[in-house]
Amino acid sequence: MLIIRKTFLSLTLLLTPFIVFSSIIAEEEEIYLKSISDQIQVITKDLKTLEKAVYQKSDASSQNLILKKTDGLNEDILTKHLLKLNEIEDQFRELTNKFEEVNFKLDKLSTRVTKIQSDTQLRFSDLENNETEVMQTKKNLPGTSKPQDFGANPGYQTTNLPSQQSINSVESAQTVITEEPEKKESLLPDKPPAEQYEFAVSFMKIGDYETAEFALKEFIEKNKDHDLAGSAQYWYGETFRIRQLYSDAATAYLDGYQNYPKSKKAPDNLLKLGITMVQLGEKDQGCKMISGLKKEYPKASKSVLQKAQYEQKKFKCKS
Repeated sequence: MLIIRKTFLSLTLLLTPFIVFSSIIAEEEEIYLKSISDQIQVITKDLKTLEKAVYQKSDASSQNLILKKTDGLNEDILTKHLLKLNEIEDQFRELTNKFEEVNFKLDKLSTRVTKIQSDTQLRFSDLENNETEVMQTKKNLPGTSKPQDFGANPGYQTTNLPSQQSINSVESAQTVITEEPEKKESLLPDKPPAEQYEFAVSFMKIGDYETAEFALKEFIEKNKDHDLAGSAQYWYGETFRIRQLYSDAATAYLDGYQNYPKSKKAPDNLLKLGITMVQLGEKDQGCKMISGLKKEYPKASKSVLQKAQYEQKKFKCKS
């Protein structure tokens, strides 16, 4: 029983920091979730306010179409509202991604704590069984705990011992056989590239960005010449940007911009590359990329061009 108590004490000391750390993380995650929920409510209110404003402005503009002076003013107001709506949509998307990531981390933490509890119970049961077996198979060892005269014979044999002790020789090793490292299993299913792409992107939707990183990288390596390779390269960069790994994200966006310049996501790659460069401290270079988006991709989607215009104003880039 003394062994069990000592082991229980040591395990308790080892597990106590982890349990305290887990509880602290759980409290921080709850606070973070509450803050995200508050931000979502604020954004919802802003959306409703903007919808009312746009509706009122649209009614006013329909009544004053005859006046030429007010046309330019209405267009400027509409552009500002569109930029504000795009900004709120991006913030809402980022908050949704963070919310999913927090839920995923909480699930992982709960699974880990449950596993540690089950392992601890299993160890305690093993210790109890081992002590029971030791008590049953205990034998009397040589010697005694009673006091004896100095120089008395010990309880083991000291006569008729061999003059030399035999040893086992160890032969020298001739060759060393090395095993080849095991190949990693493929994450992608054995299906056409389009279905593999949807499978890899599905991890982004559930917030598992690490798995999405490996799945998208495998898709790019296996389907470099496919039409979806450029889109996969863009989402590959997004897995790093969402986790605030801006250096890796910039490298991924740059590869997408250079290797897939005609992809559907090529304008997005250039825009995100410019934004990431500004965040890394390279403002001049990043602003050049953001400002040159419209010139290099004049047929890009309207939302991307408006986003580039907004980021250019946000970072105070020189036109």
